Amino acid sequence: MALLKEKVEQRCTYLINELMRYGYFNTSTGQQLYELSLTELELLHIEVKAQFGKLMSKGE
Repeated sequence: MALLKEKVEQRCTYLINELMRYGYFNTSTGQQLYELSLTELELLHIEVKAQFGKLMSKGE
């Protein structure tokens, strides 16, 4: 069980770092990224990447 917790924490850290690279430091509701669950971080990450992809496709 400790291994699972470690892997979840690693994934959360990765997602937080990725989101910060895109300029996201908190949610639209004011929550800090570190307050979010893994699921919430994953969903936000997908949303941000999709928005970025749309912006990139408009630039072509």
